[in-house]
Amino acid sequence: MPGVTESSTIVTKRLLLHPLRLEDADEMVGVLADPTLHEFTGGEPATLAELRDRYGSWVQGSGSDSEMWLNWVVRRSADAAPVGALQATIENPSTRPEAFVAWTIGSAWQRRGYASEATIGLMQWLDQQRIRSVVAHIHPDHVASAKVANNAGLEPTDDVVDGEIVWRLRSSGDQSV
Repeated sequence: MPGVTESSTIVTKRLLLHPLRLEDADEMVGVLADPTLHEFTGGEPATLAELRDRYGSWVQGSGSDSEMWLNWVVRRSADAAPVGALQATIENPSTRPEAFVAWTIGSAWQRRGYASEATIGLMQWLDQQRIRSVVAHIHPDHVASAKVANNAGLEPTDDVVDGEIVWRLRSSGDQSV
């Protein structure tokens, strides 16, 4: 993809979004340990070994020229404490790039605006990379994620994939951090 070969650190007012490293699993296992984080996505919290395996795969990348995996750990600027994670899967990076985004903020750090702030920062970074097509899939009952998507300039469509509503970037989104 022109200009993007890997993720870089994204800075917002209160957060630092650092590219994912394998060793981040050691801190993130606690951030992601609450079973309620899986209410809409299914599954259960990963063990440290499972998270290390997952992060190892993500850091290694997709292995395909037609798909890039970009992942960040969301950290508070004040103390570098991890509070969540962001990801963007970029399909067709060299022709018509489209980013599929997702976010998770640990239960202890929710309701502080971190998810919106981090996602808006990601959206601005994607825009700087000239990625204008951005999509998120959100469970219809996940009100908090719908608010984050709306705050980040996405809007719901009539499309549903695997029971989740497809949200797309508004053509003239008003995003600011």
